[in-house]
Amino acid sequence: MLINNDTHSKTIGYILWAFGFTGSHRFYYGKPISGTIWLFTLGLFGVGWLVDLFLIPAMDEQADFRYREGPLNYSLAWILLTFLGFLGIHRFYLGKWFSGIIYLLTCGLFGFGVLYDFWTLNEQINRIHSGD
Repeated sequence: MLINNDTHSKTIGYILWAFGFTGSHRFYYGKPISGTIWLFTLGLFGVGWLVDLFLIPAMDEQADFRYREGPLNYSLAWILLTFLGFLGIHRFYLGKWFSGIIYLLTCGLFGFGVLYDFWTLNEQINRIHSGD
């Protein structure tokens, strides 16, 4: 029996796509390798960024299938990470108060912590939802 989760939002995907040269929409949908490539190549020199305009519905469906629903909202966590990650606000939202304070005092561990969270945020939330 398939359960239809709605963990990620196409609307948020398109909002993050507007910042697509950073790869944030790819990270949001659980594609950290291509997200990193987009980050360092400005969305594959703009070409990949434009192509993603048409790929977002499929990426959204894959993310909804892959991740669990639960008490935390993936979209809210991603917005907090994308726009306030250097302040650690997303960490406070996840209930990780100690690391949130560390991020706040170190500008997201000098940016490396923020990049780590771009790679792992979906999995962090998924683990919280599964009780691990």
